This record gives sequence, C-alpha cells and structure tokens, in this order.
Amino acid sequence: MSNAPSPLRARPLTAQALTAESFAPFGDVLRVPQEVGTRTYFDGALASLKAQTPASLSLILAAPSLARPVPVTIIERHRLTSQSFVPMAATPWLVVVAPDAADGSPDLAAAVAFLPGPGQGITLKPGVWHAPLTVLEAPAPFAIFMWRDFGPDDEDFADITPFTVAL
Repeated sequence: MSNAPSPLRARPLTAQALTAESFAPFGDVLRVPQEVGTRTYFDGALASLKAQTPASLSLILAAPSLARPVPVTIIERHRLTSQSFVPMAATPWLVVVAPDAADGSPDLAAAVAFLPGPGQGITLKPGVWHAPLTVLEAPAPFAIFMWRDFGPDDEDFADITPFTVAL
C-alpha cells in the first residue's frame, strides 16, 4: 500500500455559457466590441506578480478535441501571471477552471466549465487552475498572452484523476 496521496478527483462537468459574472472568480471575459470604431481595453485583467519577467505573446493553431464528452486529463496554473486566450477565428472552444483548495491544490469538486461565445476570449487571473486550451471542432488559431521567464515559478501541473465535460 502506497503512502502517496490519491490523485485529485472531479465530478463529470456540464459546460455552461461564458458570462462575465460567472467567470469573475477566475478572471475576465474579453469581448469584441459590437460597434464599429469602438475600442475596449482590458488592462486591469493583465497581471505579472514576478518582477522583471518578460511579456510573451504566442500564436497557436490548436488541435481539436473530438471526443464527447470532452476528457480533461491535466490541469495547470501560472501562479504569478495572468494568461489570456484570444481566438483569431470563429470557433467553438471550452474553458475548464478550478479554484484553490485549502492546501493550494486545485479544488476539482468546485471546477467549472464554460463555452465561450463568438467574439469572446478570456484572461485568467494569476494562480487560476485550468485545463489546457481546448478547441472543439477543427484546428483553430489563438493568440496567447502572458509573462514567461521559463523558471520554476512559470507553471505548475497537478496530478488529477481524468474527468469529462459534457457540452
């Protein structure tokens, strides 16, 4: 018998529509303005709590997860920086987040799944546990903004028991 702690467990989740109010504990919803010529700034959501860490903007063509329900096999966080995901094409995608448990691990019993609508992106607050970027139908381009120095504080991964998300 092993003395190692059991992997963290979550119940199966059902994704809900992404709204600013429901996502507020985890970060900000980024939304394309609906009026031509209107500009919206999201500076308040951006944060780096680690001095002299360089900003990082990356572009990715994300591979789709075609399994239904959608499997979640890994969860991660960036303790000291926010992370923004901005779709560069109209595409369905999934956001899975979890708050901290008392011991600092992800509280998967309180995990939530969201389906962003057209024109929506997100900024995760520093330290928010989340599943990796998950697109749902076909390869899709995204811009990702964060701060990175590739040090030990850049990214944490939690040992979890895989769970699923119904769409």
